[in-house]
Amino acid sequence: MEGMKYQILEALSDDCRSTPEEIAVLLGTNSATVASMIAEMEQEKVIIRYRPIINWDRTDKRFVQAMIEVKVTPQRGHGFDAIAKRIYQYSEVKSVYLMSGGYDLIVLVEAPSLKELAQFVSEKLSVIEHVTGTSTSFVLKRYKQDGVVFDTSSDDQRLVVSP
Repeated sequence: MEGMKYQILEALSDDCRSTPEEIAVLLGTNSATVASMIAEMEQEKVIIRYRPIINWDRTDKRFVQAMIEVKVTPQRGHGFDAIAKRIYQYSEVKSVYLMSGGYDLIVLVEAPSLKELAQFVSEKLSVIEHVTGTSTSFVLKRYKQDGVVFDTSSDDQRLVVSP
Protein backbone atom coordinates (compact mmCIF):
# COMPACT_ATOMS: atom_id res chain seq x y z
CA MET A 1 0.00 0.00 0.00
CA GLU A 2 1.39 3.33 -0.99
CA GLY A 3 2.43 6.10 1.41
CA MET A 4 -0.50 8.43 0.82
CA LYS A 5 -3.01 5.71 1.70
CA TYR A 6 -1.21 5.16 5.01
CA GLN A 7 -1.35 8.89 5.69
CA ILE A 8 -5.09 8.91 4.95
CA LEU A 9 -5.61 5.95 7.30
CA GLU A 10 -3.63 7.74 10.02
CA ALA A 11 -5.72 10.89 9.59
CA LEU A 12 -8.96 8.90 9.80
CA SER A 13 -7.62 6.98 12.80
CA ASP A 14 -6.95 10.26 14.59
CA ASP A 15 -10.41 11.62 13.77
CA CYS A 16 -12.97 9.55 11.87
CA ARG A 17 -14.93 12.73 11.10
CA SER A 18 -12.12 14.17 8.95
CA THR A 19 -13.41 15.06 5.52
CA PRO A 20 -11.53 14.36 2.28
CA GLU A 21 -11.07 18.13 1.97
CA GLU A 22 -9.42 18.37 5.41
CA ILE A 23 -7.19 15.38 4.72
CA ALA A 24 -6.23 16.77 1.31
CA VAL A 25 -5.05 20.01 2.90
CA LEU A 26 -3.05 18.04 5.47
CA LEU A 27 -1.38 15.95 2.73
CA GLY A 28 -0.96 18.70 0.17
CA THR A 29 -3.12 17.05 -2.50
CA ASN A 30 -6.65 17.47 -3.85
CA SER A 31 -9.83 16.22 -2.22
CA ALA A 32 -10.89 14.15 -5.24
CA THR A 33 -7.75 12.02 -4.94
CA VAL A 34 -8.32 11.53 -1.21
CA ALA A 35 -12.02 10.70 -1.71
CA SER A 36 -11.12 8.19 -4.43
CA MET A 37 -8.51 6.50 -2.23
CA ILE A 38 -10.93 6.33 0.71
CA ALA A 39 -13.62 4.78 -1.51
CA GLU A 40 -11.10 2.25 -2.81
CA MET A 41 -10.01 1.30 0.73
CA GLU A 42 -13.65 0.93 1.79
CA GLN A 43 -14.28 -1.34 -1.21
CA GLU A 44 -11.20 -3.44 -0.35
CA LYS A 45 -12.37 -3.69 3.31
CA VAL A 46 -9.22 -1.93 4.53
CA ILE A 47 -11.57 0.63 6.09
CA ILE A 48 -14.33 -1.39 7.69
CA ARG A 49 -16.15 1.10 9.87
CA TYR A 50 -15.98 4.65 11.20
CA ARG A 51 -16.37 4.79 14.94
CA PRO A 52 -15.88 7.44 17.63
CA ILE A 53 -14.22 6.76 20.96
CA ILE A 54 -16.82 7.33 23.66
CA ASN A 55 -16.17 8.02 27.32
CA TRP A 56 -19.10 6.00 28.66
CA ASP A 57 -18.27 7.10 32.22
CA ARG A 58 -19.68 10.51 31.31
CA THR A 59 -23.05 9.01 30.34
CA ASP A 60 -25.72 7.24 32.35
CA LYS A 61 -25.28 3.96 30.46
CA ARG A 62 -24.36 1.18 32.88
CA PHE A 63 -22.66 -2.03 31.81
CA VAL A 64 -19.88 -4.39 32.82
CA GLN A 65 -16.89 -5.25 30.67
CA ALA A 66 -14.44 -8.09 31.13
CA MET A 67 -11.40 -9.43 29.37
CA ILE A 68 -11.50 -13.20 29.36
CA GLU A 69 -8.43 -15.28 28.66
CA VAL A 70 -9.52 -18.50 26.99
CA LYS A 71 -7.47 -21.66 26.66
CA VAL A 72 -8.58 -23.95 23.83
CA THR A 73 -7.57 -27.10 22.02
CA PRO A 74 -7.15 -26.19 18.35
CA GLN A 75 -9.23 -28.19 15.88
CA ARG A 76 -7.55 -30.30 13.22
CA GLY A 77 -7.64 -28.52 9.88
CA HIS A 78 -9.10 -25.32 11.38
CA GLY A 79 -6.66 -24.37 14.15
CA PHE A 80 -8.13 -21.66 16.35
CA ASP A 81 -10.33 -20.08 13.66
CA ALA A 82 -13.42 -22.26 14.09
CA ILE A 83 -13.48 -21.78 17.86
CA ALA A 84 -12.89 -18.03 17.55
CA LYS A 85 -15.76 -17.82 15.04
CA ARG A 86 -18.08 -19.65 17.41
CA ILE A 87 -17.14 -17.29 20.23
CA TYR A 88 -17.38 -14.00 18.30
CA GLN A 89 -20.92 -14.75 17.14
CA TYR A 90 -22.32 -14.09 20.64
CA SER A 91 -23.75 -10.58 21.01
CA GLU A 92 -21.92 -10.09 24.33
CA VAL A 93 -18.55 -10.46 22.60
CA LYS A 94 -17.03 -7.18 21.42
CA SER A 95 -13.55 -8.40 20.37
CA VAL A 96 -11.60 -11.65 20.03
CA TYR A 97 -7.83 -11.88 19.59
CA LEU A 98 -5.52 -14.86 19.07
CA MET A 99 -2.64 -14.43 21.52
CA SER A 100 0.72 -15.89 22.37
CA GLY A 101 1.44 -16.84 25.96
CA GLY A 102 -0.42 -18.86 28.55
CA TYR A 103 -3.85 -18.47 26.97
CA ASP A 104 -4.85 -18.75 23.33
CA LEU A 105 -7.61 -16.16 22.97
CA ILE A 106 -8.49 -12.87 24.64
CA VAL A 107 -12.21 -12.11 24.51
CA LEU A 108 -13.57 -8.66 25.37
CA VAL A 109 -17.13 -9.10 26.64
CA GLU A 110 -19.81 -6.58 27.60
CA ALA A 111 -23.07 -7.19 29.48
CA PRO A 112 -25.67 -5.04 31.26
CA SER A 113 -24.82 -6.51 34.67
CA LEU A 114 -22.29 -8.63 36.51
CA LYS A 115 -24.85 -11.43 36.78
CA GLU A 116 -25.44 -11.52 33.02
CA LEU A 117 -21.72 -11.47 32.31
CA ALA A 118 -21.17 -14.34 34.74
CA GLN A 119 -23.99 -16.27 33.04
CA PHE A 120 -22.34 -15.72 29.66
CA VAL A 121 -19.06 -17.16 30.92
CA SER A 122 -20.60 -20.13 32.72
CA GLU A 123 -23.43 -21.02 30.33
CA LYS A 124 -22.10 -20.06 26.89
CA LEU A 125 -18.34 -19.64 26.80
CA SER A 126 -17.04 -22.29 29.19
CA VAL A 127 -19.22 -25.04 27.74
CA ILE A 128 -17.98 -24.64 24.16
CA GLU A 129 -16.31 -27.82 22.96
CA HIS A 130 -12.51 -27.42 22.88
CA VAL A 131 -12.53 -24.61 25.50
CA THR A 132 -10.36 -26.01 28.28
CA GLY A 133 -10.15 -23.01 30.63
CA THR A 134 -10.98 -19.36 31.19
CA SER A 135 -9.70 -16.56 33.39
CA THR A 136 -11.92 -13.47 33.70
CA SER A 137 -10.66 -9.98 34.57
CA PHE A 138 -13.22 -7.20 34.97
CA VAL A 139 -12.57 -3.73 33.60
CA LEU A 140 -12.75 -1.35 36.54
CA LYS A 141 -11.68 1.89 34.86
CA ARG A 142 -10.38 2.94 31.45
CA TYR A 143 -7.43 5.30 31.40
CA LYS A 144 -6.52 5.16 27.72
CA GLN A 145 -8.18 3.57 24.68
CA ASP A 146 -7.01 3.59 21.06
CA GLY A 147 -4.37 6.21 21.87
CA VAL A 148 -6.85 8.54 23.59
CA VAL A 149 -6.29 9.38 27.26
CA PHE A 150 -9.50 9.74 29.26
CA ASP A 151 -9.69 12.66 31.67
CA THR A 152 -8.80 11.05 34.97
CA SER A 153 -7.64 14.14 36.82
CA SER A 154 -9.50 16.10 39.43
CA ASP A 155 -10.08 19.84 39.18
CA ASP A 156 -6.91 20.46 41.18
CA GLN A 157 -4.12 20.72 38.61
CA ARG A 158 -1.34 21.58 41.11
CA LEU A 159 1.75 19.38 41.25
CA VAL A 160 2.20 17.26 44.33
CA VAL A 161 5.04 18.59 46.47
CA SER A 162 6.79 16.26 48.87
CA PRO A 163 9.55 17.04 51.41
